[in-house]
Amino acid sequence: MRAAIRVLLAATATAALAACATTEGSGDSAKSASAYDYPDTPYPSTYQPYPGVPTALVGATVYDGAGGRIDNGTVLFADGKVVGVGGADLAIPAGYTRIDGTGKFVTPGVIDIHSHLGDYPTPSVDAHSDGNEATAPTTPEVWAEHSVWPQDPGFTRALANGGVTSLQILPGSANLMGGRSVTLKNVPSRTVQGMKFPGAPYGLKMACGENPKRVYGSKGRTPSTRMGNFAVNRQTWIDAHEYAAGDRDERDLGKETLAGVLDGEILIHNHCYRADEMALVMDMGKEMGYRVTAFHHAVEAYKIGDLLRENDVCSAIWSDWYGFKMEAYDGIPENAALLYQAGACVVIHSDSENGIQRLNQDAAKAQAAGARMGIQIPDAEVVGWFTLNAAKAMGIDDVTGSLAAGKMADVVLWNGDPLSVYSRPEKVWIDGALMFDANDPQRRPVSDFELGQPGEGDVK
Repeated sequence: MRAAIRVLLAATATAALAACATTEGSGDSAKSASAYDYPDTPYPSTYQPYPGVPTALVGATVYDGAGGRIDNGTVLFADGKVVGVGGADLAIPAGYTRIDGTGKFVTPGVIDIHSHLGDYPTPSVDAHSDGNEATAPTTPEVWAEHSVWPQDPGFTRALANGGVTSLQILPGSANLMGGRSVTLKNVPSRTVQGMKFPGAPYGLKMACGENPKRVYGSKGRTPSTRMGNFAVNRQTWIDAHEYAAGDRDERDLGKETLAGVLDGEILIHNHCYRADEMALVMDMGKEMGYRVTAFHHAVEAYKIGDLLRENDVCSAIWSDWYGFKMEAYDGIPENAALLYQAGACVVIHSDSENGIQRLNQDAAKAQAAGARMGIQIPDAEVVGWFTLNAAKAMGIDDVTGSLAAGKMADVVLWNGDPLSVYSRPEKVWIDGALMFDANDPQRRPVSDFELGQPGEGDVK
């Protein structure tokens, strides 16, 4: 992280007069000054896991998120961490609560890499529209977490219906640079800091294509074309390099974010639909000294799977959205399967308060589309599309996204095959704490905003 930045305040007139009264001929004046050290992390996570108990899930089919499948498996977790994953012969220590998973399935917690919960919360009214600072083409200075409303009922619905344990909240795509994203643990909290995923890197949301040129072209200003998009981006990066190469003493919130990208500390998440633009953006990254972590939406990613693999860029996609605007016209349901066949990283995302509740079903739809064209993808690999691959692209795969000893005990027990439309989460643990239990009304969290309203805690 950058060194603490100091701001020197001018001495008061009284102090200046006192300095003039020092020994004559000293050649300089003693100045009274105060200095302020800006914190390296001004809005730190205050997340603390809810209490849990040592737990053993036994007899279920286990998908570990990393491509492994264990029939009649055992998953152990305690003190917020996975202790062990294995077969029926895995020893269960004394003091563990034993849960029979016979006929059921276990996966890591579901992770959504692209969500607007909290900054475009429900109810969807203008008063809640806080995701796009659409006042300038580049606004890297804004942070999504400063818009997130923790009482959004979408959080609890994503937990109960979709098994979502972690999610990345992004600014919208009106701007070329929309601002910083924030990664959250999907737990009830009074503050967004209480939800912030400890140690997760920030992301910078960028957007190419139709949205920025439409928003700012309609205002009669640059950019109004795709070439304008690139010109504004490139000049902004050039200015950021000048700032990053200096002493960074004079604070500039936008350039601090961009310098963080150039330092490798902040990840790039790029809204981009067309294959030709994704290729150009990857070249711009090489020119300007950064790498795209993931292209989001990426409906034409299947056309450049080899380039995405070679550049180690994930594609965060829908299963079958297409045609709702011109740059989405060439979207196909076989997108994920073709990317998988090319050896590229596939992530299933939502961009929707409803879709986030069904990421497992969207992954199954994408798998089925591949099967229809002859691409057979094992179920265990598909589970990784909404668990480990998402964690990888968010920079948190070292601590979550798969069931492995030492990782966070973010776990879902499904009442059936998670790739079936008929299955639902039965129990969801976050850091080993049971946060949802379909069989226990006391373990069905309800947003404060919904209390006393019709449909309170509704599970759709």
